[in-house]
Amino acid sequence: MKNKLLTATIVVATLAIAVSLFAGGNALPIPSFLPPLLRWLGIALIAASAIRRRSLTSWILVGLLAGAELGHDAPAIALKLQFLGAIFLRLIKVIIAPLLFGTLVVGIAGHADLKKVGRLGVKSLIYFEIVSTLALLIGFAAINISRAGEGVRLPPVAAEPLNAAPHTTTQLITDIFPENIAKSVAEGQVLQVVVFSILFAMALALVPEPKRRPMLAFAESLSETMFKFTNIVMLAAPIGVFGAVAYTVGHLGLGVMLPLAKLLATMYIALVVFITCVLFPIALLARVPVRKFLRAAAEPVTIAFATASSEAALPRAMEQMESLGVPRETVAFVLPTGYSFNLDGSSLYQSLALIFIAQAAGIHLTAPQQAVMLFTLLISSKGTAGVARASLVIVFAAATSFHLPTEPLFLLFAIDQLMDMGRTAVNVLGNCLASVVIARWENEFPSQESAPLQT
Repeated sequence: MKNKLLTATIVVATLAIAVSLFAGGNALPIPSFLPPLLRWLGIALIAASAIRRRSLTSWILVGLLAGAELGHDAPAIALKLQFLGAIFLRLIKVIIAPLLFGTLVVGIAGHADLKKVGRLGVKSLIYFEIVSTLALLIGFAAINISRAGEGVRLPPVAAEPLNAAPHTTTQLITDIFPENIAKSVAEGQVLQVVVFSILFAMALALVPEPKRRPMLAFAESLSETMFKFTNIVMLAAPIGVFGAVAYTVGHLGLGVMLPLAKLLATMYIALVVFITCVLFPIALLARVPVRKFLRAAAEPVTIAFATASSEAALPRAMEQMESLGVPRETVAFVLPTGYSFNLDGSSLYQSLALIFIAQAAGIHLTAPQQAVMLFTLLISSKGTAGVARASLVIVFAAATSFHLPTEPLFLLFAIDQLMDMGRTAVNVLGNCLASVVIARWENEFPSQESAPLQT
């Protein structure tokens, strides 16, 4: 039965693609109702398979496909469904601060191992800087090879303003530390929440045992409760993904990709190269069980791709990496810290987009000029978690500081949502892998088949 269902799904999907292509090219007199009917039938068969598998990842895929199809077929209806995605993202965001606080306090104060916190911090930053630099270089190489910005027609006027200011080094360091924890939680400043939680846990570790025990019990109960909260919210993930994707496609339309298809293809190919040539070798070097890791990371990465939100995937990513064998305190430290310092997909996009702006404006950049730009991006891209359209803000700031025309930037608005989906998925994948690698580096990742990394 399972094989028959899979065969039927493949056949219907193939027919749907073929009929849609013929109908779009007017090659055959095909009734207008037939292409969408076949596509919906294919989605229904995938949903039937998801029922048999009882997999949340499968249902998220169904929500993604159904949302894209509804947005294409009935954009007026799809535009009214934005609230589904917004509700899901709100429920996810309310989990993050208490979950991070609880897990970090238990992980640090529960063992009173302050030296481990320092080791985790140093090792994480070294790893983050190396990998994000490689991502920048791959984006830089990809856009110079494809030359996607050359010959692009600039818009006559800026369609949408973008308010941004370059981040100075002083401001970058200052913004790491919270001035008001309630404000940090409200603004989604994940790194500030992490810093507060670490300092709170360090202070709690210095408190005598009788007074420390009640707070530890509270923090442990809080973290366990928030993981159960996450499981409940994740049941609504397919509906949230459906609403978010339906709105995106209904608002932008699939045709938005055509004028900038070369740039879009350049970025996605570069992301694939980064995964296969950087992340995969790192996984092999760290002797990560790749198949188990991919199964664990599939769900949070899918959520990140569909919602274009790293925050939406954070609670589930933490839970999945812990189930894989990464200690809870390591997951709670590395994953949220990586959201500020290890945004691999965003780093790749930023270098690609900055050179694209110069190419679209017809400006020739020398190798030294491009090297300085990359170094600037490497520094300025840190600490931007929680900022709306953070990657565009960084690209805008860098373009302004190097006196590049900003008109080409507005071309990126047209496909930013589509590019954001890919780069966000890679951000989450890279941070999930980072948590496993750091755990292996700390000799805390269980494996019967391989020896741990040596420090």
